[in-house]
Amino acid sequence: MTKTEMDSYSESGAAASAGIEHKGQPFDDDLENASHTPQVGQGLQRNLKARHLTMISLGGTIGTGLFLASGVSINVAGPGYSLIAYGLIGTMVYCFMSSLGEMATYLPITGSINAYGTRFFDPALGFMLGWVYWFSWSVTLATELVAAGLIISYWIPVESCPGWVWAMVFIVILTSLNLTTVKAYGETEYWLSLIKVLAVLVFIIIGFLYIGGAVGTRIEGAPKPGPEVFNMGPFHGGFIGLFSIFLNAGFSFQGAELVGIAAGETKNPRKNVPRAIRQVFWRILLFYVLTILIIGMTIPYNDESLSNQGGEIKSSPFTRVFIQAGITVGGDIMNAVILVAVLSAGNSGLYASSRALHTLSKEGNAPKFLGYVNRWGVPVYCVLATSLIGCLAFIVSLPQIGQGEAYNWLLSLASTTGFIAWLGIAFSHIRFRMAYKAQGRALSDLPFISNLYPFGPIYTIVVCVVILIGQGYTAFSPFDLKSFLSAYVTLPFVFLLYFGNKFWAKTKILKLVDVDLDTGRSFIDTAVPVMDSESEKNMKKPSVVKRVMANVF
Repeated sequence: MTKTEMDSYSESGAAASAGIEHKGQPFDDDLENASHTPQVGQGLQRNLKARHLTMISLGGTIGTGLFLASGVSINVAGPGYSLIAYGLIGTMVYCFMSSLGEMATYLPITGSINAYGTRFFDPALGFMLGWVYWFSWSVTLATELVAAGLIISYWIPVESCPGWVWAMVFIVILTSLNLTTVKAYGETEYWLSLIKVLAVLVFIIIGFLYIGGAVGTRIEGAPKPGPEVFNMGPFHGGFIGLFSIFLNAGFSFQGAELVGIAAGETKNPRKNVPRAIRQVFWRILLFYVLTILIIGMTIPYNDESLSNQGGEIKSSPFTRVFIQAGITVGGDIMNAVILVAVLSAGNSGLYASSRALHTLSKEGNAPKFLGYVNRWGVPVYCVLATSLIGCLAFIVSLPQIGQGEAYNWLLSLASTTGFIAWLGIAFSHIRFRMAYKAQGRALSDLPFISNLYPFGPIYTIVVCVVILIGQGYTAFSPFDLKSFLSAYVTLPFVFLLYFGNKFWAKTKILKLVDVDLDTGRSFIDTAVPVMDSESEKNMKKPSVVKRVMANVF
């Protein structure tokens, strides 16, 4: 067997199934900045640094779901129900991220969501999850491109330049970025995410100053910002309103799992992945709960600007709060930031979906040519194929659909498939732990242990199933075909993918004792130095301020 053949994909290994070449990759922190010269046929490369992974885990979840859909949620269900919905989804996200962290540190592979389903349960599950996850992020890419056209319309009316033109411009930019090295993707995402994080922090500060009366002017006769505005209709719409905003909340958090997807291209994943996972709770609290609270205390739930009817980007609640606080240029500033958020989310979406498609190809579940990786470690054909799906955004050029309607449909599709992917992560974790125990392995040997098991994955599964089944029940009273299809059109395809592949490929559910927990781990055990207790004890601990900042950022 030649060296090229030895380095190529082997169906028996998860590391090979992800198309990752581990040989010669630096994992020690002292070697993290070592130069690396990529070779042709080397496969995906571990070129993402700790700071890249940190911002990917944070920036991937801050997009139009937070900047736009949060206002719609408050308008539909009120700030009280919105806090409940975002809080419920946030706790679920933390649970499945803890599950993903345990698996990703033990077996860090790119395209891990479908790879774990294949490895720990049934190849048919991996087949279904892989295609669902790819479709989810491909549709998310289209959603963000539609949103980009809406944002540009704030400055340039649609009559002057239709939305599909801007969608084409941005998809060319994002495709070009993803056709460069993964390090270029990480660096781009780092700076775009940093801008979003700073914008949200400034929004929170300005919001509290406005509520406290330090900035802005009060309109005579209008409700006073704070509890008075919040209590105007905190639980508007009843349980119908609550269920109807779960998809918005879910879409806002979509992208949190990018840590697991990027683990296969991250340096020293055993150290950097747990670090990113532990920060999720504080980010959820800071960037979602506080944001919803501020919007609910500054803008009445029945304010027409929150409804986003017709896709008016001017009604972004972030923009409205800045203007009410007396910052006259707030509209231009926040819309520019939202445009950055769209590009960042689209950038992450193209990256995640292309890696999922690459893994599918390496597992034999997608055309073989999609497994090609150029000398810089980029799955070129996967990126191009995903970009074609992103061209769904061009449907905004159809007058009978319109930009706002297209955005709502794409958001619903992306949210539903996202919940299915999260459900798959939780189920894979249960199977991983069961197999780990059945094979007599010690839990203390895991690099990262999820303390929420078994509650965490079970809670995630229950929440996802309830939302997937119940989120469209408003379509039945009275029956509305458009709402029904928007809520449930993806579910039949999920069953078709799983059972169709199971019948076609004649796959079988793996016995726990037969689950492969070793292939692909040898490079970690030999590359990551183990620190003895004495050395660890003598290590200088960072200051309290640095530890707090590390947990948040």
